[in-house]
Formats: sequence, structure tokens, C-alpha cells
Amino acid sequence: MTTKQKKILVTGGAGYIGSHTVVELYHSGFQTVIVDNFSNSEKRVLDGIKAIIKQPVTLYEGNCNDETFLKNVFQQEPDITGVIHFAAYKAVGESVQKPLDYYQNNIGSLMTLLKVMSAFHVSNLVFSSSCTVYGQPDQLPVTEQSPKKMAESPYGNTKQICEEILEDFVKSQAQLKVTLLRYFNPIGAHPSAHIGELPIGVPNNLVPFIMQTASGIREKLTVFGDDYNTPDGTCIRDYIHVVDLAKAHVKSLYYLEQREGSSFFDIFNLGTGQGNSVMEVIKAFEQIQKEHLNYTIGPRRSGDVEQVYANVDKAGTLFNWKAELSLEEALIDAWRWQKA
Repeated sequence: MTTKQKKILVTGGAGYIGSHTVVELYHSGFQTVIVDNFSNSEKRVLDGIKAIIKQPVTLYEGNCNDETFLKNVFQQEPDITGVIHFAAYKAVGESVQKPLDYYQNNIGSLMTLLKVMSAFHVSNLVFSSSCTVYGQPDQLPVTEQSPKKMAESPYGNTKQICEEILEDFVKSQAQLKVTLLRYFNPIGAHPSAHIGELPIGVPNNLVPFIMQTASGIREKLTVFGDDYNTPDGTCIRDYIHVVDLAKAHVKSLYYLEQREGSSFFDIFNLGTGQGNSVMEVIKAFEQIQKEHLNYTIGPRRSGDVEQVYANVDKAGTLFNWKAELSLEEALIDAWRWQKA
């Protein structure tokens, strides 16, 4: 089967990372089928994808927890060869308020998907995980062998549990090949400004909040704590351009296809390999805009890790991927998207 004929199911494909991955899959010659229930995305994202790839998008609107719905998708699209599973609730703060929703949605949808994939003999799965599984690491940068810490939130715990489910399922001799991709902090937008991050309500992440403050939607940005044990006292994260992250999913699929045998499990960190503080990101944006951003220093936020950034050597070695776009490029693309 040539790549041209390969069809990938992308759950949560209208979301932030999902939409960018659909575009990169298309550029690499794959066909895509999107499943999304638009609980955390908007239908106009599909117009943005269409504007970039210049062709219609195949969409099935529904919930990955619904086994009957998912079976119908696989019946309608019998030539699906792999799945990238993004669909999940993802707000740390909200997960503390609504833990049952998070466990039901994030864990339930994965278990339903695995059952249906098994029934239809689809064996390649790329799973969207998170660096939250590392908690506050003892050593930096974190490698894939760094110990997982007790989760700081129900959201983080769902990612840990999903990872364990996948590992156990592969060990059970299931016909499944899995790559777990642990993302660090995706930022930016497609350079076309047709797709980008679309927070519903008040943003939970730094860069959308910066953009909304700069454009006047928000009065000011609150920096949560400046008394951490870091050079400028603010938290440090590994900020990766969403387009680089999307390309890693394509590389991950190729990597799975090349694996011999019927079952396989591996884990990869996806970041830039370096950390930037909250204040460094603000200052970088001010430098780009040549104007001051209205921000204030507030108290620390519960659940925030002091600093975390990735060792990404494994992804570079095994599937020839590395982040190529800079923090400044990500901020420029995010601002272009915000203005659009």
C-alpha cells in the first residue's frame, strides 16, 4: 500500500494540535478522517484546514466514548490503517473541579477506541500524552526514563492511567503498536493564520493569554508567582511550536509502520530541549511588538510545577525529528493568528 492510500483516523482532529496534525498528514500524502464532538473546538476550524490543504475534510461528529458511533466510523472507512488519539479534556484547573468528567471522558474514550480498533484489526496508534506525568522532576532535562511522579491534577492522572492501560494492553499480546508522545508546551499557530489555538472562555495557557491581553480582549495578564527557584523567579517550561509538534506525529506514524511484529510500545518526549521562563516569553513578545504588555505578578497557582523541560534525543535518533522553529517564530505566528 502506498502512502497515498493510507488513511489515518484523527480523534479530536478539530482541536488545536489535532488540526495542525491533519494538515501535516495531508502534506505527507496521507488521507485523514476526523472524529470530533466539538466540546472543546469550533467547526470553523474545518474551514481553516480546508483553506490550507485546498480540499474537503472528512468529518464524523460524535463522541469517542460512544462505541456504536466509533464502530460506524470504522465501517464507513474500512481502509483506516492507523489512529492518532487526541480527543480528551485537557484543562488542569477544570479537572480539579470536575474529576469524574475527566476520568469518564479521557479514560473511557481510550478504552472504547482500543476495543473498536481491535475489532477492526487496526494496529497502529499514536497516543497524545503529556509531560504532566513527570510532575516536578528530580533532575532536568527529563528523559523518557525519568520516574513518573504522583499526578498534580486529575488531568495529569488520566494521562498516567491511559499510558498504563496502553502498556498493559500491548503486554497482553494485543495486536497493537503504540507510540506515546509526551508533549511539553505547544504554542504558536499555522503560519497561514488559518488555524491556531482557540481557547473556549478564559485561556488556561500563557501564550493565548498574552495574545488576548495584547489585543485588548483581556485587561491584563497575571503571572502566577515570581518567587520560584529559577533565575527570574517565574516558572520554566519547554515551549514547542505546534507545527513542529504536528510533524512529529507524522514521523511517529512512519516509525510504527516500520516496526516488525504485531505488538510494540514506545515513549517519546516532544519539546525543544530547552526551557524558557514565563517572564522570558513575555519579554520576547514585548521585543517583537516593541511595546509593553500589561501584566501583574500574582500568587502562585496550585498545581504548577516549578520547571520542566525535555531531553528529546530519543525522537531525534529513532525517528529523525527535532523542533526547528524558535520561540520568537511561535510568538509571531500566534500573534498573526490572533489578529486574523
